[in-house]
Amino acid sequence: MDDNSLLVQSLPENISQPLLIASNSSTPEKALEYLIEASRTSDGRSDLASRNILPTVLQLSKSLSYPSSSHILLLSLKLLRNLCAGELMNQNLFVEHNGVRIVLAAMNLVSTSGSDYGMIRTALQVLANVSLAGERHQLAIWYQFFPHKFVQVASMRRKEICDPLCMIIYTCCNISNQLSHMLCGDQGLPILVEIIRTTSAVGFGEDWVKLLLSKICFEKNQFPQLFSRLCPVSGYENSKDINYRNDIFVPEQAFLLNILSEFLNEHIGEISISKDFAFSVLGILKQAVGAIDCVPRGNCGLPTGSVIVDVLGYSLTILRDACAQDGVGGSEEDESVDVVDSLLSSGLLELLLCLLHDLEPPAIIRKATKQNEDREEGTSSYSSKPCPYKGFRRDIVGVIGNCAYRRKHVQDEIRRQNGILLLLQQCVIDEDNPFLREWGIWSVRNLLEGNAENQQVVAELELQGSVDALPEIAGLGLRVEVDHKTRRAKLVNVS
Repeated sequence: MDDNSLLVQSLPENISQPLLIASNSSTPEKALEYLIEASRTSDGRSDLASRNILPTVLQLSKSLSYPSSSHILLLSLKLLRNLCAGELMNQNLFVEHNGVRIVLAAMNLVSTSGSDYGMIRTALQVLANVSLAGERHQLAIWYQFFPHKFVQVASMRRKEICDPLCMIIYTCCNISNQLSHMLCGDQGLPILVEIIRTTSAVGFGEDWVKLLLSKICFEKNQFPQLFSRLCPVSGYENSKDINYRNDIFVPEQAFLLNILSEFLNEHIGEISISKDFAFSVLGILKQAVGAIDCVPRGNCGLPTGSVIVDVLGYSLTILRDACAQDGVGGSEEDESVDVVDSLLSSGLLELLLCLLHDLEPPAIIRKATKQNEDREEGTSSYSSKPCPYKGFRRDIVGVIGNCAYRRKHVQDEIRRQNGILLLLQQCVIDEDNPFLREWGIWSVRNLLEGNAENQQVVAELELQGSVDALPEIAGLGLRVEVDHKTRRAKLVNVS
C-alpha cells in the first residue's frame, strides 16, 4: 500500500471528499495537482472560492505530518498560494480560518526537522499573497511573526526565502504606520540587519529588499541607526596602518549604500532627502576619505571588491544624486531645509575640491604636461594620487556640478577657492572616468550660469592660454571677446 492510499484512509471524510469531488480525482495528490492548475487563473480561483475549498485545504495542511507527508504538504501550500493570489474571498477565508497559525506551524515543522527551503519559500509566498489584501490580513501575519520568526527566517542565507520575506514586511509596513514604527524600533532593526546580511551574501531576485530598505532609510529616516548596527565592534583604532584602512567598514555597509545609491538614482526628484540622512552620508564619506591615504589605481568601477573603496564611491554617488534634488529635502516638520546648503555648511565643497586637487590630472592632461616637462627637462609638478576606482573623478565632479546648479553662493565659493581652472580641466575624455567630459561640461555650465565674475575669470584664463581655448566653452554657447574700452577679456553669448 503506497503513501497516498494510507493518506486517503487516515484523512477524515470532511477533508478528503471535498478535494476529491472538486477535482474528480481518486487520490489527494492528484486532487491537489489538478486544483493547483485550476487555480492559476482568476476564474479558477473564483470558482474554487465559491466552493469553499480553501478551509478544506487549510485543514489538510494542519493534519499532515512532516517529513512523512512532505510532498502532500508542499502541494497544499502551493494550492493555498494560488488560491490567495488576488482573490479577496479566499484571502478573507484564510484569515478567518486561522490560516496564518497553520502555515506558521508548517514552517516550524520544516525548520526543526530539516532545511526544506522550497517548502519555506512556498509558505512565505502564501503569506505574501494574503498580505496584499489589506491591514487586517497584515496584522494577522505581523503579530504571529514579529519579531522572532522574522529574524529566524531572515537569518536563513537563501535568496529564494528572503525575497518573499521582504515582500511581506514591506507590504505590511507600507500601509501601517504602526507596523513600520515597530520595525524601526529595537526589536525590528535586527530583522533588517539579518535581511541585509543575507542579501549581501547571496543576492536577491526581486526588488522588495530595495523597496524595504529605501523606505526605512529615506522615508523613516533610520539610516544612521541601521548602518551602525551592521558594523561589529572593531579594533581599528589601535591599528598602526593609517594609509589604507579596509576594516573600518564591513561589506554589509557597502551593500546598503549600494542599494540606496541605486534606488535614489532611479527615483531622482521623487524621494525627499532628510538633513539627517545627508549628514550621515557625508560623515561616512569623510571617514572613508580619512582612511585612504595611499591606495592603488582602481582598474574597475563600483563595486570594486574593496569595502572601503566601495563605501567611498557609493557615498559620493548618493551625495551626487541628493544634490540633484534642486532644493527638495527635509522632513515633514522641516520642509524649508535645503539639504545642499546644509551639506555645504558642513564642509562638503571644501572636501570635494581638495579631493579633486589632490588627484593626478586626467590622462590627456598628464600626457601634455609630461611632453612640456620633457622639453624643458623639468620634473613632474602634479600630485600622484590615482583614482581608487574608475569613475571616482567623475563622481566628485558630478557632486560639485549639482551643488553649483542655480546657486550663486556656491559658484562664488568655487571661484574663491580657485576651483574654476580645476573644473575646466575636467572637461576632457578620460578612460579611467567614463562620461567625465559630460559631467565636466555640466559643472562648468552651472559654474558660469548667471555669474559674471566667473565668466570673467574663464575669459581671462582662455585669453592667457591657461585652458587652451577649450572647445567646451563654445559648446556652452559662449565665446571670448576683448572689450575695446577696458581691454579686458569677457565671455559673451554666441549670436
